[in-house]
Amino acid sequence: MNLFGVMSLSGSGLAVQRQRAEVSAANMANAETTRTEDGTPYQRRQVLVQADTSFAGALQRSGLAHGSQAPGASVAAVTNSTAPPILRFDPSHPDADANGYVAYPDINPITEMVDLVGASRAYSLNAGALQAEKGMLTASLELLK
Repeated sequence: MNLFGVMSLSGSGLAVQRQRAEVSAANMANAETTRTEDGTPYQRRQVLVQADTSFAGALQRSGLAHGSQAPGASVAAVTNSTAPPILRFDPSHPDADANGYVAYPDINPITEMVDLVGASRAYSLNAGALQAEKGMLTASLELLK
């Protein structure tokens, strides 16, 4: 793989980690949302990451294929959690049912913070790799002068 392919690999990692951070932030922001547009509590969202493990990707990594997409990671899907909502007794809440229970999303702020910190650190590592690649390209251009 050439240096530009490595840059593409780091770029795909940056995009995936940005998406993970955005989803975790949205989950934290909606941890107390009891009613969405469809009338149900907010559901925790999760990012499913997919690595390029295709045959074309293997050929690209080996240098035998030209013109195919560079290997990397991508967001396969952003899915809603299937966990049932948490019921809390609060008869004065406007979204309380006939028994006085309110359905809150099953979102743990600690889990979301761990996911957010992990995405942030992975983003930083990919950015550092991109800077190192940029330095290698600059050094190789200096050799040609």
